[in-house]
Amino acid sequence: MRVLPTDLLSTSRRESGPLIRLALPICGAQLAQAGMSVVDIMMTGRHSATDLAAVSVGASLWMPLMLFMTGTLMGLTPIVAHLLGGNRRQQIRPNVHQALWIGVVMGVISAILLWFCVAPVFRWMEVPEAVAQQAQAYVGAVAFGMPGVAIFLSLRAFSDGVNHTRPALWISLIGLAVNIPSNYLLINGGEAVVTLFGSATPALIADIPALGAWGCGIATALAMWVMSLAMMLYTQRSRAYGDIELWQSPSLPDMAVIRELLFVGVPIGVAIFVEVTLFTVIALFIASLGEIVVSAHQVALNYTSLLFMLPLSLGMALTVRVGNTLGRGDAHLARLVAWNGILIAFGVAVLNSVVLWFTASSVIALYTHNLEVQALTLSLIGLAMLYQVSDSLQVAMAGALRGYKDTRVIMLITLLAYWLVGLGGGHLLGDYGLGSWLAPMGVHGYWIGLVAGLTVAAVLLGERLRRRSRRMIVKMHQSEA
Repeated sequence: MRVLPTDLLSTSRRESGPLIRLALPICGAQLAQAGMSVVDIMMTGRHSATDLAAVSVGASLWMPLMLFMTGTLMGLTPIVAHLLGGNRRQQIRPNVHQALWIGVVMGVISAILLWFCVAPVFRWMEVPEAVAQQAQAYVGAVAFGMPGVAIFLSLRAFSDGVNHTRPALWISLIGLAVNIPSNYLLINGGEAVVTLFGSATPALIADIPALGAWGCGIATALAMWVMSLAMMLYTQRSRAYGDIELWQSPSLPDMAVIRELLFVGVPIGVAIFVEVTLFTVIALFIASLGEIVVSAHQVALNYTSLLFMLPLSLGMALTVRVGNTLGRGDAHLARLVAWNGILIAFGVAVLNSVVLWFTASSVIALYTHNLEVQALTLSLIGLAMLYQVSDSLQVAMAGALRGYKDTRVIMLITLLAYWLVGLGGGHLLGDYGLGSWLAPMGVHGYWIGLVAGLTVAAVLLGERLRRRSRRMIVKMHQSEA
């Protein structure tokens, strides 16, 4: 049952092209959606420091909710991939309908939480009153878009599962194209548009007041609904989905199907939520180390996160390829497909590390002119190169395991590796050191903890994948016998 080099080489020749073609549109969609956050920060920052702070604080509340929804609804992708691989296309539509029910309910619950629960959180966080008021208005506006983005995420999970990842890219770009002018108009008001276009500006637009952070929230919600409606229209009109007529014979809620979707999806949502909150907690811990340290940490993290988009997308594409192969009943080939994807992710990680090595100084200078911040950020880049390898391997392994519908163990490994090893070890090294052996290492200790946590995750996920793939091959042989 060993993976032979000759088998892996022949699989690589067949599978690498389809995997990369699946992953690149996913990567573009991820970058486009990240671009919306960048636009929000840039435009509110130019309007006022209070609005910038409000958007930053507000995003720290609604983004984890949206990412939890994203992970939970991603449970649809391996299910659809299995059905497609097994040529059970008639079962895809009812599964998508149940995912839409889940998405709408989650979107409504998220909106209610954002409307009624943010004020107590802001008081607990001791957010200044002026910032809290603006942040509450911003989050309240974003809440209207949560059901819309949940529908988009459900339909995206379906489309990815049938090997059609390009719509997510194009529709995310449409969302960005709506977000930019809407932000400019609603944050700065009609006067800013008059400054650009003069008397050609319609009076209806010229009279719009500057809404600051609230306007940014309205623009974000608008972009969410535009993406949702565009995805609904595309899945209805496109011929790319063949005989899967998604919008015919709508299904009422079916608790048996919903339970399966949640069984696969909720652990993914929890794992993503844990990862996001890990970085939030680390940022809070290092806040006491001073603005130079905080700035260097954020610059290094932001730059490496952009490079991580491609390995992340490979992991998501690998879920589909492994799921398709298992759906056809070929567990041996699924194992080869998984390890081929992991080798590609490793190659991308090495390439990212080379890019970091040669571009770090120039790119860091674009973020800041402060020489102290530049020097400290550069010292973190060496650790980031290790971080890229560990993170790329673990995200590819997690993607392969999701193709096996094996998500609960990923959640448990994530909790152990990220929080116990990553955060616990980082906090120990950063704030306390190792007694007389090692002095407290500050932010470097936290980054060493991250590298250690991600490495532990990669080792544990790799062993889980080895066992899971072997078990599926044995099961296949038994069923054939």
